[in-house]
Amino acid sequence: MKTTKEFNRVYKNSKTVHTSQFVLFYQAHKEGYRVGVVASKKVGNAVHRNRAKRLLRSHLINHVNKLKIGQYILVAKPLLLNSNYQNIDKQFFNALRRVKALKQ
Repeated sequence: MKTTKEFNRVYKNSKTVHTSQFVLFYQAHKEGYRVGVVASKKVGNAVHRNRAKRLLRSHLINHVNKLKIGQYILVAKPLLLNSNYQNIDKQFFNALRRVKALKQ
């Protein structure tokens, strides 16, 4: 996703899960996967924001074969950078399950 209009549409019409490390927005969509990854200045400087976005993208890529087709927005929180990879992965899987974004 690239435009503010696309992001706002998903923010308004999606299922949302808040965790301590990130927020996941999911909206079912027929045309394939569309992903947006966001990290605000609350996360840190540019280096920290980019690292947070890379972490979220890597978790999404690890679970892409289990995901339903749709639009996803991942919003990083400051605690993401202080967590280990396994803890983030466990919370990511639980968040996907809670919004019912996993294939049956």
